[in-house]
Amino acid sequence: MRVLIVYDIDLTWDAAEISETRRSNRILFDALRNEGFETYLEELRDPHLDRILEKHDPRHTIVFNLCEALPGTSHPERRVTEIFEHLGFTYTGNTPEVIDLSYDKKKTKELLTDLGIRVPDGAVLRAEDAHTWTLFPAIVKPSREHCSLTISEKSVVFDTTSLKEQIMLVNSELNQPALVEDFIDGREFHVSVWNNGPPEILPVAEMDFSAFSEVKERLCTYDSKFLPGSGHYEKIETVMPAPLDDWLYKKLEKKAIDTWNGFGCTDYARFDFRLRDDKFYLLDINPNNDISFDTSFAMAAEMMNYSYGQMVKRIVMMAAGRHPVFGDGS
Repeated sequence: MRVLIVYDIDLTWDAAEISETRRSNRILFDALRNEGFETYLEELRDPHLDRILEKHDPRHTIVFNLCEALPGTSHPERRVTEIFEHLGFTYTGNTPEVIDLSYDKKKTKELLTDLGIRVPDGAVLRAEDAHTWTLFPAIVKPSREHCSLTISEKSVVFDTTSLKEQIMLVNSELNQPALVEDFIDGREFHVSVWNNGPPEILPVAEMDFSAFSEVKERLCTYDSKFLPGSGHYEKIETVMPAPLDDWLYKKLEKKAIDTWNGFGCTDYARFDFRLRDDKFYLLDINPNNDISFDTSFAMAAEMMNYSYGQMVKRIVMMAAGRHPVFGDGS
């Protein structure tokens, strides 16, 4: 079995971000090679994914998909997986349909509601409709993005004027509608799930915001994920396993499994919940979430006695179960 790792780079990123992306993917490459796989590492910098794939034989290859976009195009993340499928490759992670749905926050909220999963009250609003929103504090998010793009302390608003400003910010910076939601000021949990039949919950991580006194500060911003040295990056602590009593844990476990099954997730995903008044609210669904060596997902797997190499090997073997040669082809 050969493993082809494919990740994308946007050459407009700053040098530090490009360097860190390359470093984390090299660590994953080395981990798989040390697990005994014949492993290849390819960096996608342009739309021509087919040129990378034509060098590899799908009959002998599992693609480890770490692509978040098709560089240089407006095509979303799902397009990458569609190309894999069109060329006959078995790949890790979720299907185009699941990925596409996760980017459409409005449809996601509708499906979650149908599944009986509580979500924050919300609506897609134009700036001129800001006066119709009356539930504060509120948070303003992109309606079709992941990775906390545009999310900062200013995203949490307390009045109509600030709400309108943040809607216009999302519209102008990302050229997409803004989603306005009730801001759930409560404990936040990241629930990592993997495996296919039955899904397995890894130890739950809690994002500890106790260093922050103001409501608007208690959230995971873009800086908290991607800007070392920033206040949120340095002061938000990850507590694992999260201190939850059995009753709350069982509630959270059921909601995570119901979400996984309802969305048809494959291999791995992460679900972000908040707890307010003993009620869990699902904030976001992250199929193909970041599984770099220093993420909460990798930390959770390590608590289950998986080294990083063993963790990524297991993900490869999940995909291999769908391969027409290495698995049952299902």
